[in-house]
Amino acid sequence: MSEAAVENSHRVRDWLDSGIPALTGHPDGPPLIPPGSAASIARRHTDGIAAITEGRVRLDGARLLSERAAFTGSRRGGPISAGRHCRLLPTADGWAAVSCARPDDPVLLGALVCADIGDDPWPAVTDWLRTHTGAELAERAELLGIAAGPVGTAAATVPEPLAARPVAGLRVVDFSALWAGPLCAHLLGLAGARIMKVETPVRPDGARRGDPEFYRLLHGGHESVVLDPGDDNQRRALCDLVESADIVIEASRPRALAGFGLNAQEFVDSGGTWVSITAHGRASNGIGFGDDIAATAGLVAHAGGNTPLFVGDAIADPLTGLAAATLAMSAPADGSGHLWDIAMSAVVAATLDTGSATVPADESAVLAPRRREPMGLAAESGRDTAAVLAELGVRPG
Repeated sequence: MSEAAVENSHRVRDWLDSGIPALTGHPDGPPLIPPGSAASIARRHTDGIAAITEGRVRLDGARLLSERAAFTGSRRGGPISAGRHCRLLPTADGWAAVSCARPDDPVLLGALVCADIGDDPWPAVTDWLRTHTGAELAERAELLGIAAGPVGTAAATVPEPLAARPVAGLRVVDFSALWAGPLCAHLLGLAGARIMKVETPVRPDGARRGDPEFYRLLHGGHESVVLDPGDDNQRRALCDLVESADIVIEASRPRALAGFGLNAQEFVDSGGTWVSITAHGRASNGIGFGDDIAATAGLVAHAGGNTPLFVGDAIADPLTGLAAATLAMSAPADGSGHLWDIAMSAVVAATLDTGSATVPADESAVLAPRRREPMGLAAESGRDTAAVLAELGVRPG
């Protein structure tokens, strides 16, 4: 067997083990093995984390890619995402992914198509896309803050880890939400870091409204701090908390955190590690969620036709969380700080192999998504605010 054939055999095996084929394909069709090597790359990440932690953290990265579906019971939906919040729809010149996951999204999609679309945006959005190009969609989606864009190929430039370093005992302030950033924080916590999750009163983590056991899995044992950056005293307390950290994880556009009085470059200049997770990089104003980001980066499956199909369940999120944790467990050898600019679309694009294609899976060989049992309790929002700030010698006001 040639070297290429052996590599492809390993790629297929990793996909079969991952649980992703069970989430890929038409609901009434066979499971599909997606293109690319995301499952193999995910396993390399967890192998690296096991080495850095000297065996303290041993996980199967491939299995983590489908883990949420084991909690939520999500199933493959073809051109409708497993979570049912994103759709793949034809445009005037191709295909696009459009998400409708937030309470305000129907209104925003109405603004996109310049129509009153009521509670069900999909008929009007589908009609509008048929007469507009993917480029037109991308431009208007960015202006309106909609998670949508044409299916295509993103830039595949992903940062490479620096010198490996243990994180046990380090302080991590986590501003992120949903899945990618919290998975990164979860892995750092398993490796012995102290995780302090920070939310604001008006914008708690949306994942708190999701499956409670999956939320507990990612946040068990972490501390919860709630501060209002609109209050001068709490804003100063927020800055003090960040200054005390070794690592900051965030998933916001730079201008949002600047509005909180936080400066990533100043933190890095003081020797800290800043992990910035965004849909398309810090220079972009575009937003995205796991399903639409994966599709717009080019990770879609096909089942004997031109219609693209979703791969897995928001797969860009766990892929990015694994990559971010690997990067956070590395640092410049001279001990200086570092800013990791992690574009989720680039993380996905880097898993796509030239010439790799969708192939049907042998159903008997496909593993179902599997859950890990949560350890520890997820703190109620704000439970640890007073204690953490008292430790720092500051008052929230």
